[in-house]
Amino acid sequence: MTETSISLASILSGVLGANILGYFFPKYSFGITGNSIAGVFGSVFFIKSIGRLGFDPTSIVASTKYYYLLLSLNLLVSFLGGFAAIVIAKSLKKFVG
Repeated sequence: MTETSISLASILSGVLGANILGYFFPKYSFGITGNSIAGVFGSVFFIKSIGRLGFDPTSIVASTKYYYLLLSLNLLVSFLGGFAAIVIAKSLKKFVG
């Protein structure tokens, strides 16, 4: 896997997290399209901000060895980023409108 494919897998993990939250908790759902968009932004935001601790795609493929623990941590953080993006977006929607 390259850095690009790890980044894409991370984004897909965030989309999956957002859509799973919307499926099991319909009061947080924005529909499939809205959940997917929020999942992308939540995933990217979490990985860019928290990934600097050492589980960004560059660190995962360092020295031609794959660190599967870092990869699983990256995917988990992206998944949780999708969750958080939906919850934050829903609370902002309540606050604004």
